[in-house]
Amino acid sequence: MTLSVRIPFLPFLVACLLAMLVLAPVHAQEQQLPVAGDGAITPSGIPRPPSDVTAASFALMDFDSGLMLASREPQVEREPASLTKVMTAYVVFGEITEGRMALDDMVTVSERAWRTGMTGASRMFIEVGEEVAVEDLLRGMIVQSGNDASTALAEHVAGSEGAFVDMMNSQARELGMRQSYFANPHGLPSEESQYTTAQDMVLLARALIRDFPDLYGYYSERSFEYNDISQSNRNMLLWRDSGFDGLKTGWTSSAGYNLVSSAKRNDRRLVAAVMGIEAADHQQGGTRRANESQALVNWGMRFTATRKLFEGAHELGTPRVYRGADTEVAVGLAEAFWVMVPPGREDDLDASMEVHQPLEAPLAAGDPVGEVVVRLDGEVIRTQPLVALHTVEQGGLVRRLWDGAALGIQAAWPF
Repeated sequence: MTLSVRIPFLPFLVACLLAMLVLAPVHAQEQQLPVAGDGAITPSGIPRPPSDVTAASFALMDFDSGLMLASREPQVEREPASLTKVMTAYVVFGEITEGRMALDDMVTVSERAWRTGMTGASRMFIEVGEEVAVEDLLRGMIVQSGNDASTALAEHVAGSEGAFVDMMNSQARELGMRQSYFANPHGLPSEESQYTTAQDMVLLARALIRDFPDLYGYYSERSFEYNDISQSNRNMLLWRDSGFDGLKTGWTSSAGYNLVSSAKRNDRRLVAAVMGIEAADHQQGGTRRANESQALVNWGMRFTATRKLFEGAHELGTPRVYRGADTEVAVGLAEAFWVMVPPGREDDLDASMEVHQPLEAPLAAGDPVGEVVVRLDGEVIRTQPLVALHTVEQGGLVRRLWDGAALGIQAAWPF
């Protein structure tokens, strides 16, 4: 015997028609977002960075957005030399800000710290057993690039240089410096390999300026005197250009000449790193790294502009969800959406939200559901993932069957 089930035709037809009316199409949906304007110039209107930059690696970053404006081999690992001291300062600044130490704390100079100064190229001229204020040691490290001051600070913070190095590398991971490893607090050559990248150094410099604005001022000091010995900051840009207010030079024979710098003009700040510059002597090397850093910053200030189009975690739409406890989900961006454009073209952008339909439950907050695409004169200049802003649990049996039938019909008969 054959058992058959008859479905009344008219109620079934009505149900199908209702489903097709209330449910969205299964293909990707594009929705215009509120960024107005169009124009004639494409992003290629931004000229290339200066061609006479000789640095083996460089990176130029916009401070507010974190956008990389220009780079050359930004992720190639290179010796940091004294750029290491920027991470040392970041860790020490954090201890001060958290109240675990103070600028007027007195540090007893160990023989190890003294010997580091004696064997290194740069020193503050502190003596074994001497009591030195944390603030003086910071100036000795930042302005004079004192290797002895770096070791003294490390020992004061962590009890030993090795424990401090562990703190440095832990902090690097927290900041997203994925291609950096530090073997000591000063950057002198070590038996253990140590490395960083131009990209990681601008990330670190941006974080230091952002997280410790009250302590960052030490980097703009042109000279510091200790034990009746006055030494000048090796960053030539502090004398040349009033916009520059930091950060740190570095050199070893194997690393070449390095410089991490930052400048602020008309309320806009850029951060640059140049690494691996070759030169015949210190005078030429110091001049070349300053020239190339200044050229990159000048280019960025003159030929680029940045604009934040959307905030992170802000609702941009509520597309349809199938088989869920809710029939819609709020979608947006996990992080703020910034773009780089030629100056004056910030308002000539078109943005669209493309949802990858059909969206089916369960959806977790943060799951990708599409992308936001920004165009200038029809050319895509940046995309960023669109994510669900909250969780949508799987719906009940009736909801799952109803939506399953609707999706089946749409797949067989798209409209």
